[in-house]
Amino acid sequence: MALINKSDLKYTYSWTAIGDDDPKRTGKPDSTLLNRNEGYEVLPFLNRFAEKHSFKSKESALKAEKMIKEYLPGDIRSHKNVTSWLEDNWSKY
Repeated sequence: MALINKSDLKYTYSWTAIGDDDPKRTGKPDSTLLNRNEGYEVLPFLNRFAEKHSFKSKESALKAEKMIKEYLPGDIRSHKNVTSWLEDNWSKY
């Protein structure tokens, strides 16, 4: 079960997927690159990250959201690298 929902997010996102990037058509969000401005990509990413780390509170998932939106370097885009960056920098923020 998802820890956070669309209504929990603190930042503004686009929710309009285009063509092959639409998770309703593909069955999953883009598995290669995370677009930090697309809610349909960020929300499932945050919930997977929360599940991986056994987060119990929404605040932890929202901390990850803030880190992605405000601190994640622009050249870090793959899901794997975003996850690694969050893990490596968690205590700094």
